[in-house]
Amino acid sequence: MTCGPDNTPLPVRIARSTTFLDRLPPPPSRLPRWAIDIAPPDLSPWLGGNCGIPGVMHYEGRRPGPHVVCISLIHGNEFSGAIVLDRLLRARIRPRAGRLSLVFANPDAMALFDPRNPVRARCVDEDMNRIWSPDMLDGRQTSHELDRARELMPVIMTADRLLDLHSMLWPGDPLLLSGLSAAGRRMARRIRGVDVCVADRGHRGGCRLIDHPRFTDGTAAACLLEAGQHWQEATVTRTMQAVLSLIGPCCGLPGGSEGPLPRHDMVVTHVVTARTGTFRFVRPFHGGEILPRAGTVVAHDGHDEIRTPYARCMLVMPNLRPARGHTAVRFARADTDRGDTAPAP
Repeated sequence: MTCGPDNTPLPVRIARSTTFLDRLPPPPSRLPRWAIDIAPPDLSPWLGGNCGIPGVMHYEGRRPGPHVVCISLIHGNEFSGAIVLDRLLRARIRPRAGRLSLVFANPDAMALFDPRNPVRARCVDEDMNRIWSPDMLDGRQTSHELDRARELMPVIMTADRLLDLHSMLWPGDPLLLSGLSAAGRRMARRIRGVDVCVADRGHRGGCRLIDHPRFTDGTAAACLLEAGQHWQEATVTRTMQAVLSLIGPCCGLPGGSEGPLPRHDMVVTHVVTARTGTFRFVRPFHGGEILPRAGTVVAHDGHDEIRTPYARCMLVMPNLRPARGHTAVRFARADTDRGDTAPAP
């Protein structure tokens, strides 16, 4: 049986009783070693910016058109996107129509990068991709990332199309995350270099940049590219394909049609958050893996079992070492209508 008696998805979490000790994190274990095949770029020519905002290089075309924004280094150790933007700037790429902004969001975090502990450079104080809600941006709380996000808001609030450039820590198929807005989903289907686009609601832990109201309440569109594993040259190549497919039309660039368009539309139905410090997958799943049967056990969270809710369930970016309160995995299925409205969770 692949669904319940009324054809609804099966439950994801099968709860078991837990004790206080089950909720305590286990002793820290060593992280695996990752291959570091690329180095952080020299961004010194661009860190001052050219428009009054540090780290923002902004150019105006002679003809009217949309404001296109490519943003890198939301996470400092994910610098494939920064390499691509640095190469484009050194090639003196300029828009013929509209406006183009190339943004280095958190270079101070990248400056912390150490190949011996490459995960440390993700941020200075906090995850910069969980702070983009208006309540946080307008509040009194301060941190390096919040202050920097506020500094970037003039760019964000005028963007018509924004591509947020990321990469992955754990093995997984490259993908585009669009959020649930109609504009974002249409934009994702036109970005080259990856095979899958995924519509989702984001994270419980905070608001991503692509989920800011600028991109969910109107016609402005934003997507997040997960171009492949960190620190790999193939990820840089894929990122370049995606960026050229976005900026090529306004800049008159060749290469904007290189790389595949997404062939598969998926929509996230369930987000699994680790409730304990002992969340463990039953095996090291690969992101993008599709499990054929409903009810397949994929993980244990303390004594709870985490199961697939339906047949042909895709695992979106499983985090093989989730901390308590962090997203461990998202379950997605094919978006059969490819429509502009989001299905019920």
